[in-house]
Amino acid sequence: MALILASASPRRRDFLKQMGISFRVCPARGEERIEPGWRPEEAASHLAKQKAWEVASRHPKHTVIGADTIVVLGDEVLGKPKDKEQAAHMLHMLSGKTHQVMTGVWVIVDGKGYGFVQKTEVTFYPLTTLDIRRYVETGEPMDKAGAYGIQGLGMTLVKSINGDYSNVVGLPVARLLRLLRELGQL
Repeated sequence: MALILASASPRRRDFLKQMGISFRVCPARGEERIEPGWRPEEAASHLAKQKAWEVASRHPKHTVIGADTIVVLGDEVLGKPKDKEQAAHMLHMLSGKTHQVMTGVWVIVDGKGYGFVQKTEVTFYPLTTLDIRRYVETGEPMDKAGAYGIQGLGMTLVKSINGDYSNVVGLPVARLLRLLRELGQL
């Protein structure tokens, strides 16, 4: 049975390659939307589930992995910034504070779905306006939830993490591998 990653994320692809997992990429085509009133865990889970089921509907004989990562400060979900101003605003909000990174993961096998949400706490150093402007000008924040990438230059913003590093990058690898083993897919 072939494994499909329902994501175009190069970081998720790299993790699966590093684990020696054979897979192909088939990104979901639907629009990512968070409904008002959803708790952050529900949003992360629902977005991952939506991606996985969409791709599974096109490839019913395959095992499909869907994932979605969000950044949460208090009760506010910070998605991918729309422009440089929004990226700078998000980074100002995160400056000197602890936030959560939540990744929803869904695996579809034989028409059945199995999912979880992994949470990691991340604390930022206090950031100056110049720190933020320089980071935003690199372009790195533009395709990342919360406007930063811990695996890139964004690592210089992070004071500490409590939890799974790979989750902050976008795929909680250890927990996913355990689920795939439980389901007999590895």
